[in-house]
Amino acid sequence: MAWLMLIAAAVFEIAFALSLKPSEGFSRFWPTAGVLVFGVISVVLLSRTLDRLPVGTAYAVWTGLGSLGVVIVGVVLFGEPLTLARVASITLIIAGVVGLRITGAA
Repeated sequence: MAWLMLIAAAVFEIAFALSLKPSEGFSRFWPTAGVLVFGVISVVLLSRTLDRLPVGTAYAVWTGLGSLGVVIVGVVLFGEPLTLARVASITLIIAGVVGLRITGAA
């Protein structure tokens, strides 16, 4: 259950990060509200996993999945370039998350 909550936290982390650009420096109300709401939900969900997962593992997976999601959404929705270097980096993130899951507690 902790891993599912951690994945949900990462999804909200992705929504948080994707809300930053349309907030235009926190000058637009609804995107700014999204930044705040998604960020708080993400951190609360992350914190709820820490009684069952090591903090280093949980944080690394949370940030890794968040980064991975933002890159993928950026490519798909915003037409950002998908270069060989980006694919290699995404592969390393996935390998790191899988490695932490395999070797981590719970």
